[in-house]
Amino acid sequence: MPLLPRRFERLKAVLDCRMGDLTLMLEQVDKPHNLSAILRSADAVGLVDAHLVSLAGRQPTFNSTAQGSQKWVKLHRHGTSLEAVQMLKASGYKLYGTHLAADAIDYRDGDYTGPTAFVLGAEKWGLSPDTAAMVDQAIRIPMRGMVQSLNVSVAAATLLFEALRQRQQAGKVPECGQGLAPGQYQTLLFEWAYPEVASWYRQQAKPYPELTAEGEISEALPRSLRLRC
Repeated sequence: MPLLPRRFERLKAVLDCRMGDLTLMLEQVDKPHNLSAILRSADAVGLVDAHLVSLAGRQPTFNSTAQGSQKWVKLHRHGTSLEAVQMLKASGYKLYGTHLAADAIDYRDGDYTGPTAFVLGAEKWGLSPDTAAMVDQAIRIPMRGMVQSLNVSVAAATLLFEALRQRQQAGKVPECGQGLAPGQYQTLLFEWAYPEVASWYRQQAKPYPELTAEGEISEALPRSLRLRC
């Protein structure tokens, strides 16, 4: 079925507001409900991707809480936390880890207007000591009750919306696609508009064809592939 014009415009409107320099690193957050809720918040704020380090043998799964957000926020999997941290730091992110350390600051006192990665651990035990030692700054969300922590998905949403608030206040929220790296906009737009066709192109190791202003694929496709559009 051809892509409807209003659907194409909706995809572009969402991509226009995506922020490629705000992300999450999740360490052993493997419960489907929590992972789903986190990705839903990530999509709502405007993240492009998130990063996951799972327990050995675990595969990420989602439930209805996600509302399909896993299609719009790419989840990168890493074998170890060290690998994920090194990659994020090499990409220029400042890592803020939720951790009740002596030097932890109130999360509202952090500066999230630059490249930022929030690092969160499993709800039951939090960040591993090794990962906690690698973050640039420990942060905490003050609690006023008997319980000393929030559900990890609620904590993630709290941090993400604080980052969004700060960026809005600083005039750093993209509105015309400037939050994405050069070429990333068109790549994501093609993958969102034609996921099955994009998968075929990746399997063939071919670059994606350009889209017309109306959202149509400019290149002639094999008949069997055209049926998937």
